[in-house]
Parts: sequence; C-alpha cells; structure tokens
Amino acid sequence: MSLAQAMATTFGTYCVADFLSNFLQHPTQKMDYGLTINKLLGRTNDVTSGSENFWGTRTEHILGVAGCLAITDHTSQSLFKSIYKKELCFAKSPTAFVAHTFFFIFTGVTIYVAGDAYFSPLHPEEKRFQEFKDGTYASYVGSNTAWFEPFVPVVVAKFAGPVAGASWLGSSLLPATLAYATVKGVGWNDWGNFGLNETELKMNGLYEEKKIVKNQPSVILG
Repeated sequence: MSLAQAMATTFGTYCVADFLSNFLQHPTQKMDYGLTINKLLGRTNDVTSGSENFWGTRTEHILGVAGCLAITDHTSQSLFKSIYKKELCFAKSPTAFVAHTFFFIFTGVTIYVAGDAYFSPLHPEEKRFQEFKDGTYASYVGSNTAWFEPFVPVVVAKFAGPVAGASWLGSSLLPATLAYATVKGVGWNDWGNFGLNETELKMNGLYEEKKIVKNQPSVILG
C-alpha cells in the first residue's frame, strides 16, 4: 500500500471514529453536522435557521481533525522508524508506541485547533489567540487520556480471538473511537449536555435553560 493510500485509509478511519464517538459522548443528544446535513437528517425546524454549514459544526471537527491526525500519525511513525531503524510495533516497542500515540494525537489536534482559531469566522479577531491557547491546553489534557489506545487490540484479541484483534475493526476503528471519546470528553468536557454548540442546545431544548443559568446572579456566601 502506498503512503497516499495508507493516509487515505487512516483519514477515513478517523472520520468514522469521530462520528461514532459522538454516540458514546452524547447518546441521547442531537448533533449539529451543519445546515445541509441537518436538513437531510430531517432537522428542518427553525432552530437550525442560524446554523453554520461547516464552521463550528461536528462536520468541521470530523474532517479537520481526521485530516490533521492522518498526517501526524504517519509522520510520527516515520520519525520513530528513523530513530529505531525499524517499523514501529507495539508488541516489540510498547513504550515507544505509547509515546508515538500521545505525540501524534496532541500534535494533530493542536494543528486543528490552530487552524480553527485562525480561519473560523465564528471567532472575534481579538479572541483568536485565546481560542488557540485554550484549545492547546484542552488538547494536552485530552491527549494524555489516550494512552490506552494501543492496548485495545490486545484486549480484543484476548477475548474475541487474534483475527478480531488484527482486523480493521479491532485494531483501528475501535481504538480510535474510544480515544476520540476520551480526548474530546476529558479535554473539552464534551459529555452529555455539556460541550454542545448553540445550535445543538436549541435542537435538544437546552438553550433557554442555559441562558437562565448563565444570567443568574452569583450568590456570595459569607
């Protein structure tokens, strides 16, 4: 398989993994995939009228993060290969593989954060650098939770057999899906009714509730 084919496969896997991870993080909530896709999903009520078609949606995240991770994953593998003079393999070099996992996830997600902070029209000019700093910190926190990813195929092989552990589902999609869920969930507190954008809050009937909580005066105890 050529490098281009390998990166395309990785990109596709990460896109699917990000999409599936939303069901782990938000099992009962509707997600905002952009105005066009929302309409295709039958979400055509007025709460989507102000929705973006791309920026700030789950679709932006799926495509943007997958693209960045596909690049950093293969770049990191090449880097570790040049250092160790052999293919990176978890069974033979577990410590190096876990280090590679953190490195490529943190780097890839941070590159995405930088791109979103710089290009997204949703961020005011004066807040772009703050968006980058906040996103980089969240990326660091979240990436530290993905240490388990290389162990997932081992567990799958133990309980479902070596064929399952070596399959695309067991060795690539499942580990990536779980890692996406923890990186986003822990790094950005993206769980349940938390981590939703404005359109998602409206879709799930939570917008007014958030406004009430946000506008409540703080209580000083003394």
